[in-house]
Amino acid sequence: MNNSRLQQNLNLDWRFYRGNEPKAWYKGFDDSKWRNISLPHDWSVEEPFSQQYSSGTGYVVGGVGWYRKAFKLPANADNKKVFITFEGIYNHSQVWCNSNYLGKRPFGYSTFTYDITEFVKADDVNVISVKVNHKEVADSRWFTGSGIYRDVYVTITDPVHVDQYGVFVTTPQFSNTEAIVQADTQVVNEQTTAETVIVQQTLVNKEGEKVGKAQESIKVDSFSTGKVEQQIKLENPALWSPDHPQLYQLVTEIVVNEEVKDEVITTTGIRSIAFDAKKGFFLNQENMKIKGVCIHHDAGGLGAAVPKKVWVRRLKALKEMGCNAIRTAHNPPAPHLLDLCDEIGFLVMDEAFDEWEGVKNKWTVGHNVYPPEHYGYYEDFPQWGEMDLKEMVLRDRNHPSIIMWSIGNEIDYPNDPYCHPSFQSMTGNNDANKPKQERIYDPDKPNAERLATISKQLVHYVKECDTTRPVTSALAYPELSNLTGYAQSLDVVGYNYKEHLYKEDIIKYPNHVIYGSENSPGLEDWLIVRDNDEISGQFIWTGIDYLGEAKGWPVRASPAGFLDLAGNKKSSFYYRKSLWSDKPMVYLAAKPKDERDHHSRWKGDPHWEWQENEKLEVFCYTNCEEAELFLNEQSLGVKRKGEKDSYLSWDVSFESGLLKVIAKDESGNEHNCQLMTPSTPYYIDMVTDSHHLKADGQDIAHIEMQITDSDGNPVYLADNEIHLSIEGPGELIGMENGNIQDLQPYYESSRKVYHGKLLAFVRAGVDQGKITLHASSSKLKDASITILVD
Repeated sequence: MNNSRLQQNLNLDWRFYRGNEPKAWYKGFDDSKWRNISLPHDWSVEEPFSQQYSSGTGYVVGGVGWYRKAFKLPANADNKKVFITFEGIYNHSQVWCNSNYLGKRPFGYSTFTYDITEFVKADDVNVISVKVNHKEVADSRWFTGSGIYRDVYVTITDPVHVDQYGVFVTTPQFSNTEAIVQADTQVVNEQTTAETVIVQQTLVNKEGEKVGKAQESIKVDSFSTGKVEQQIKLENPALWSPDHPQLYQLVTEIVVNEEVKDEVITTTGIRSIAFDAKKGFFLNQENMKIKGVCIHHDAGGLGAAVPKKVWVRRLKALKEMGCNAIRTAHNPPAPHLLDLCDEIGFLVMDEAFDEWEGVKNKWTVGHNVYPPEHYGYYEDFPQWGEMDLKEMVLRDRNHPSIIMWSIGNEIDYPNDPYCHPSFQSMTGNNDANKPKQERIYDPDKPNAERLATISKQLVHYVKECDTTRPVTSALAYPELSNLTGYAQSLDVVGYNYKEHLYKEDIIKYPNHVIYGSENSPGLEDWLIVRDNDEISGQFIWTGIDYLGEAKGWPVRASPAGFLDLAGNKKSSFYYRKSLWSDKPMVYLAAKPKDERDHHSRWKGDPHWEWQENEKLEVFCYTNCEEAELFLNEQSLGVKRKGEKDSYLSWDVSFESGLLKVIAKDESGNEHNCQLMTPSTPYYIDMVTDSHHLKADGQDIAHIEMQITDSDGNPVYLADNEIHLSIEGPGELIGMENGNIQDLQPYYESSRKVYHGKLLAFVRAGVDQGKITLHASSSKLKDASITILVD
């Protein structure tokens, strides 16, 4: 080990016990009979669904769990500083190192670090013990998961080192031909003597070329922190944007007596952002619309323990849809999600909280079904809110993707619990079942004016860490929050489902920057954004289906997404793509003519399996101007979009065979989509996104399974149960079919397909070799797929 920084991932080989063990904090405790697991880990999806748990969190278990990890440091780690970082534990965690208590963290979404230098030894086995107490399953309005569900790592540094989150990169001056990159660096000296330190900065482009340098010498007293501001002039910068996510790396070196004591690499991007009350959002001085979606942090069968590659697959799909922005609803996200937003190209609204000191209704027997429970973060916010918020901003502030800090979501939801005498009755967007008594003004409830006070404090906390981005909050009741001063405390004002107020409030509050922080996916909700310069954009609820916020047993998830729990694209995905994407596209779906839409977010399903002569309505989602429909090569007519049309449709009597549509773009190029009536289910078609995995115990592959007939046509209505078995250096860590009513436990090795599809997640082990995943099902031909691990 040299003198520069070393980071050691601790995700592998943990011991886990589901339940309470009072002596597990003790280093010498015998955990040999505990389960061996790898992180990330979520025990909530390892146990059966039960109606006794909360509908809000997806009918999954909470409770207590213990984790223990034995590890060794490098032999020459003596006289070094040692820190351990947890990127996320849900929730109420307590941590010990070699029997020494380090502290607790109530909030389940914060990244936090403990200094364990005093408690570890380089020549001995060290033990980390973690107790997780997810004591109330009804402590959230959506699925949270339970356990150490994000990465854990140890960082080893010299006593003279860059402070945690101690490099902050900004671009105070910017143009297309020149940029000034500023690096503010905090250097910690944890020695008994003062030290003269040289801080060297090197800017490196994506080709690995050094394109700028800065150097400055400072004296840092013993057990103190020194700060230095340095600037690098960059000619012809490569600008970061969603279309061209160009990234740089800033290499920060701490040099003492010509020896590099520490090195930190910070990924950054050169870009400018601006919001204007009259003209909306500007990126790199160019006006653009924010086409965003809200996302939760789970991934169906994996729960909250979501590996990075799962997000790669999902984000690429959303990118294809035309989406350019992500809202992390409603909590700080995994760091690797933000890394991917930088790399793939998404604007990000980084959000901290869903509640402050006033507890919200938590639904347990169905969404908005009374009575609610009243557990949650509110009980910890007064003591921990400032720390949790600052931790998020300091951790995330170098990401070029982040354009807004959000301090809260629907904190002002009417009468939940805040109210105000200005409104004798207040109704929120989800209050259809709210009792009358719960809607009226109650002077004994918290006064909504309190929110303006708290908001000003939180905005101040953010700006203590970063002044380069605006602070926002997603308002549920701007009618009141504009009166109390809550809205005025924000730089940018988010409206949740309040598009009908835009026209009036643009005039009433001419200095407010207004955008849609949470929106329905209706056409009118998009057009009011598209056609009004003042509105910066929208974030649709939601990008992806998520566990929890369920309507009631047996439904255990929300179907609001454009992608289902397995990441499959719904018809609504293609409808939105026709509105948002500039690339020519065409898509077919159908439904019975007289049937009401089974879901308001799209019309029709993508299959051609109906009753003979059944009266159907066929939908064509396209951004081309005209399309012609064919049934078994017979034309059913050409249709063109009118000014107000967002899709094309035909009335068709079902006839088995081939349904095809051909659309023409402005250049006359043809684009087609087809649906074929399948025969009997015959085969399990298996494909993977990764034929080679790293033997690191962390790399994963997605295996997509589709039921087809003997000619390879997908069978959309198939519901066969597939049994999976695995051979080789890997493990099956989860399955997901996307069916929000499927109550089969996730830990079982078989699952029914849904819409003919099933997704499996396979994780590589640490040995090289060949993984083979076998799939079998009654009345279907067996199938398998092989993945190399090296």
